Amino acid sequence: MDAPVARTELLLAEVLAGVLRAERVAVDGHFFDDLGADSLVMAQFCARVRKRDDLPTVSMKDIYQHPTITSLAAAYADTEFSPVAGQAPSEGLLPNAGRAVDAPWGDTDESRLGAVPHLLCGVAQLVVFLVFSSVGGLVAIEGYEWVMEGSRAVDVYRRAVLFSVLVFCGLCALPVLAKWLLVGRFTRRRMRVWGLAYLRFWCVKTLIRTSPARLLAGSPLYGLYLRALGARVGKGVTILSHTVPVCTDLLSLGDGALIRKDVQLSCYRARDGWIEMGPVSLGAQVIVGEQSVLEIGTAMGDGARLGHASSLQSGQRVPAGESWHGSPAEATTSYYATVPPAACGTPRRAVYSLGQLAAMVLVYLPLSVVGLSIVFSVPLLDAVLSPRSPALGNPAFILDAVMASLVAFFGALLVGLVLVSTLPRLLSRAITPGRVYPLYGFHYGIQRALLRLTNIRFFTTLFGDSSAIVHYLRGLGYDLCNVQQTGSNFGSMVKHDTPYLSTVGSGTMVADGLSIINAEFSSTSFRLSRTAIGPNNFVGNHIVYPARGRTGDNCLLATKVMVPVDGPVREGVGLLGSPSFEIPRTVMRDTKFDSMATGEEQRRRLAGKNRHNALTAGLHLLARWFHFVVLAGIATVAVDLYAVHGVSVLALASLASTVFTVVFFTLVERVVTSLRPLKPLFCSIYDPDFWMHERFWKLTSHRYMQAFNGTPYKALVWRLLGVKVGRRVFDDGCALIEHTLVSIGDDCTLNASSVIQTHSQEDGAFKSDRATLGRGVTLGVGALVHYGTVVGDQAQLDADTFLMKGEEVPPGARWGGNPAVESGYVSG
Repeated sequence: MDAPVARTELLLAEVLAGVLRAERVAVDGHFFDDLGADSLVMAQFCARVRKRDDLPTVSMKDIYQHPTITSLAAAYADTEFSPVAGQAPSEGLLPNAGRAVDAPWGDTDESRLGAVPHLLCGVAQLVVFLVFSSVGGLVAIEGYEWVMEGSRAVDVYRRAVLFSVLVFCGLCALPVLAKWLLVGRFTRRRMRVWGLAYLRFWCVKTLIRTSPARLLAGSPLYGLYLRALGARVGKGVTILSHTVPVCTDLLSLGDGALIRKDVQLSCYRARDGWIEMGPVSLGAQVIVGEQSVLEIGTAMGDGARLGHASSLQSGQRVPAGESWHGSPAEATTSYYATVPPAACGTPRRAVYSLGQLAAMVLVYLPLSVVGLSIVFSVPLLDAVLSPRSPALGNPAFILDAVMASLVAFFGALLVGLVLVSTLPRLLSRAITPGRVYPLYGFHYGIQRALLRLTNIRFFTTLFGDSSAIVHYLRGLGYDLCNVQQTGSNFGSMVKHDTPYLSTVGSGTMVADGLSIINAEFSSTSFRLSRTAIGPNNFVGNHIVYPARGRTGDNCLLATKVMVPVDGPVREGVGLLGSPSFEIPRTVMRDTKFDSMATGEEQRRRLAGKNRHNALTAGLHLLARWFHFVVLAGIATVAVDLYAVHGVSVLALASLASTVFTVVFFTLVERVVTSLRPLKPLFCSIYDPDFWMHERFWKLTSHRYMQAFNGTPYKALVWRLLGVKVGRRVFDDGCALIEHTLVSIGDDCTLNASSVIQTHSQEDGAFKSDRATLGRGVTLGVGALVHYGTVVGDQAQLDADTFLMKGEEVPPGARWGGNPAVESGYVSG
């Protein structure tokens, strides 16, 4: 053995022994099988190695690929490190990278903005919110009263249709007008957050993201809407993602391009307190897979393909005709264009678009107006919500009103369950699995209806993380084989293209964020296929599982893994990363609670978990009911006072509704955590500590947080919820799960769709720990930070990065990839 290699072995062995608290370790011992380590321990080992100048930089991917000290030392004998292949430095992307484009409130240097601009921006955003709330409420009230003035049912319907057309067209046109008036053309540039230019940008972004036009995703009309916003969209483009691009002038889509759902391509990013805008250019016949991220400054040539759960980092360009996948993407032989084309010309697209508009303005929107009139015509509801009603002083009447609202709420819940378990099942008979259909026809309309009707978030949130989710998914149409009930078979976020072609094997457990792909697309056709996840699997968080997934029995699919679509069927192994590689299926630490998962002990604990989860579900429904009733009361009082006090009362009602929502869910969360505070855990899913953690998930709500994205108020709300948040934090859409376990330093920048998740579940073991971000940290678009992690001051995580549990990112470092590895240091 070479002397340098032997010395490296000795030093690595010393470090590992210190982490394992052992006197010595065998250099040929397998980290997981022989030495009893797990990924968290090995992440700590990597962090200690990186702090030493006499040892090479080691990542978790290296640990899995070289699972002994001997093989690890040999792998680094003659290795030199370089930036990620195919990736150019992002600083060279922007022509104004060295100076600020916007000089808000006299700030002309590179220093961070102080508290005054931060405060002024928040005040301006609040004023904008109140103005739009007032105008929206005014239009709604006046329009509703005009509709109800019709003398006959036909007149009411005719007025409802006209009012619906005007409102829909106005809401679609408003973002377009605002964009051209406030911004003009988006160009490659950057601006300070909280500045004047940022305020205009935020107004346009908010209007674009809340416009009803986003509901047209998957329709030819969606391309027309993007063109009106300035995007260059070719003929026959199909966009299934509801995430609307913001800097549309920088987006170019060639003829026949296909963008699958949940793709991020906003043409901007936030970094180190700046908003940076850059182009995204996709050629003709390009395919972008589901849940992929396209950073600014990326391009794909004609006929190029990008796989699911992949990303293109700034500067990456996929040559014409090539297939790439992974994060960051790299060339592959996997083929992602699997559906033959079909005849789908302009007349077909035009007829489908006209039919879609007709259904919206002649059926859906008028029915909404009529339904609202029915609600307000109920005497009991009108009386109890009227501020001048003498019945408000009658306890018996109030009790009757409360009981009536409860009956109506839970009655609507039962009606919804009946509808989602029957109507989609009938519609599904119109589509033959395996048959290729053209887009924008009858069968395509059925497929879109199945997607919407069977993916109702309210029901999966209610039933998820409990035994009830199995019965709900079976009622939808899932084939769950011979279910082994665990009480945690599925999380609260699971979706699909169709439940009737979704199979999950016996003994398989699924965490949150699973997306089952049953529909395969080209730009002119689609096909539904059965997607089967094998038995005895564990499926981690945020995973896309395609119909051609090559995994079989007894696999562990780690968080954010890219499921392989070619090669041999993987069995009895774990898969991690994008592109994925094999890791141990399980480690000794995770088998600690196996005795609780079998026999009489499991049945006894499962019964206790079911009782606890049933009470949690009941509390969840009562909280949602109470929240709805109070919001309805605020709206009704505002309408009643509008005739006396005018438009100002509508603005106050919107503000009151927002404040109540924040305060209510903060109190709910505080009550739950006061009974049992969140803390780092390593326990069985049959431990009461875990059941209380599930109750925390169920009773808290994060949907309303989207309204605060890009404003100073979001950090304030996080602080109310228990997050340790520093000053001037810019949050453009980050999700935090366990609030009191997260610490965020001053001047951090959190991008859209980033996640800080301080827990994980692997089979029957649950783990949680803290996550800490230092000062000035940037989380890229779609980045996920796991538990037990520390990100040093001024560090950056690239887009779609997965920072594994236990990792420590040094100050000033730049990390990227899935799993994350060091990709350089932030330039000064």
